[in-house]
Amino acid sequence: MEIVKLFNALPGACAQGLIWGIMAIGVYITYKVLDLADLTVDGTMATGGAVCIMMMLNGYPVGLSLLAAFGAGMLAGLVTGLLHTVMGIPAILSGILTQLGLYSINLRILGGKANQAISVDKYDLLVSLRWVKGVPFYKNTIFVTALFVISIIAVLYWFFGTELGCSIRATGCNANMSRAQGINTDVNKILGLMLSNGIVALASGLYTQYQGFADINAGRGAIVIGLAAVIIGQVVFGKIRGNFAFKLLSVAFGAIIYYLVLQVVLWLGLNSNDLKLLSAIVVAVFLAIPYLKGKYFARPVKRGGASHA
Repeated sequence: MEIVKLFNALPGACAQGLIWGIMAIGVYITYKVLDLADLTVDGTMATGGAVCIMMMLNGYPVGLSLLAAFGAGMLAGLVTGLLHTVMGIPAILSGILTQLGLYSINLRILGGKANQAISVDKYDLLVSLRWVKGVPFYKNTIFVTALFVISIIAVLYWFFGTELGCSIRATGCNANMSRAQGINTDVNKILGLMLSNGIVALASGLYTQYQGFADINAGRGAIVIGLAAVIIGQVVFGKIRGNFAFKLLSVAFGAIIYYLVLQVVLWLGLNSNDLKLLSAIVVAVFLAIPYLKGKYFARPVKRGGASHA
């Protein structure tokens, strides 16, 4: 009976993991491509959902609502980018400042309420917790979110292959060398932060539809989950050679694995009140794996192996 409950819960974990995988792709852009620690994500994850839900409650179609959520996320990234590049504030502090400001803005967007609910029966949602199973495949939340993941990866693969995309990647690799080549690194940092937070807000718009409400605290700890997905993807798929698209896909799979692990551990009988503690432990374990692997399981280098020039 317990195993049946676990298998019944796995589709929901996969759907949730795919949605958070989109968010993790946004985190990957700042963390890996730009080499910046951006904490704006915790605020943007609530902003996107708040904008999407409030627009839908006011009669706007779901597509336009998601587009508005993406735009709101880009504006948040713009603020962080300007604080960092124009005002000279370190990136991590810029993200914290924007995140703090977004809390008040999110409250205003939600009409002064801590949360706003939306009914799957009254509104034309794209995804929902109730559509994980027992619905046509084209309406299934896993199928719809998988399409979003594939589409976003395809667009990003194309974009980062353009001249502008390559300059953003060059900025993250070596800002000093990029400036020496005539690249405006400040503009690239701003664009990268805008793109990253726009994707995070888009994921937030999908997530609020999935759970049926937007909450002011929806983004709390989002950056931790995003980084966990990036690290898990590297640990599990790191030895497989692949292009930029494969790296983005591995991030999405990392988020799915993260939620599947959580689901299995909860199935083992741990109290659901300890979910935050459990999440922290799971993330810490996966973050530690690369270090422990390199320290205790790496092959020792032979002495004198590089002595001759």
